[in-house]
Amino acid sequence: MTDTASPDQPNPRGRPKDPAKRTAILEAAKTLFLGQGFAGTSMDAVAKQAGVSKLTVYSHFSDKETLFSSAIEAECHNMLPVPIFELDPALPIRTTLINIGLAFLELIHNPEVIELQRLMGSLATQDPAMSRLFFEAGPQRTITAMENLVRNGNNTGRLQADNPKQAAENFFSLLQGCEHMRVIIGCNQPMTPDEARPHAEQVVDMFLRAYGKEKE
Repeated sequence: MTDTASPDQPNPRGRPKDPAKRTAILEAAKTLFLGQGFAGTSMDAVAKQAGVSKLTVYSHFSDKETLFSSAIEAECHNMLPVPIFELDPALPIRTTLINIGLAFLELIHNPEVIELQRLMGSLATQDPAMSRLFFEAGPQRTITAMENLVRNGNNTGRLQADNPKQAAENFFSLLQGCEHMRVIIGCNQPMTPDEARPHAEQVVDMFLRAYGKEKE
């Protein structure tokens, strides 16, 4: 399943890599993985779509699995950057959590992300290794960032959660709810921004009733 690098693959210690080419490769990979699936996407096709050589693709990403994980991680970082999970002492924690909730809802209702989740569902029994790669590069990264926020909130006396990992998972579970399943299976359309804000606010208020210590 994995494309292997050719013997003349460039030495990773060579000249510095071009970030613009890396971005082009990731965008091409995202497009092809969504359109052709993982098995149907080759490194040659990614190189052609990105307008670079196959050797350039391999100089940035050692194999197709690494490219896939990197494309997922880049998409999540673009829409839900890790700094959003930092607690600003000058801001009420409710404001920070609402901002995270809104960004998360925007992410999971992005058409490309919806298609990717549907693709992962179809691969669950065919290629569980790819499903694990997706989870580790996307959802797990987000849960870990939220878990770190909860630990920070505990340490600064703004939250009180005995199990930060469970608190983080509860937060995102409340945000998704059953509505997200309806969207994934095509029963409902994604939330609009006007619908997302009151939902995020309600979830944050529930979360703070369970774990909050700060008086807003």
